[in-house]
Amino acid sequence: MELHLKDYESSVFVISAPSGVGKTTLRNILLSRLQNLYYSISCTTRPPRSGEVNGRDYFFVSPEVFQKKIEDHTLLEWAMVHRNLYGTPKEPIIAALQDKKDVLLDIDVQGARTLQQRIKGVITIFLLPPSWQVLEERLRSRKTETDEEIENRLRTAREEIKSCWEYDYLIVNNDLEEVVEKVKAIMLAEHCRPAKMRSFVQKLLCP
Repeated sequence: MELHLKDYESSVFVISAPSGVGKTTLRNILLSRLQNLYYSISCTTRPPRSGEVNGRDYFFVSPEVFQKKIEDHTLLEWAMVHRNLYGTPKEPIIAALQDKKDVLLDIDVQGARTLQQRIKGVITIFLLPPSWQVLEERLRSRKTETDEEIENRLRTAREEIKSCWEYDYLIVNNDLEEVVEKVKAIMLAEHCRPAKMRSFVQKLLCP
């Protein structure tokens, strides 16, 4: 199934970034400040991290439940990341668009590629670290992974960054408040595109 955003007044925004760059923090700030923004919660088979809540951060499910979702075609995309499955439920996104809400997705490079095929007109944003050293420091400061796991994430990060040219916008996360303002500016600009103004112009011409 394909979604065509020209059929909706609102938009879908995808934010991707290597682990440790800060996309979760960015996401939470955007959601706290933008009332018309709906966050699409992903499903995953990985266990919750400290402080994560089922139904708020992710839908934590068993591999069997995830497989059933794949078979029932209820996911827009899914991928294996760091030995765990992640997927994007379809129906909540459609419901949010019908309610004229913008949709925010926080997904990996594989998922973004799939959504670019499944959602026509999706806007993609890639968040970059200010330096390799800063990225490694952020990963180690979390103290949630072994040295081996951190090295694996750094290798993955290098490959993900090589894919950043596939995205519509690139933002360096050096100053969080500046990043927030840039993303808000992108969202505002996208709403000024002719496709999103069609309904207004039609009403203007047919009083």
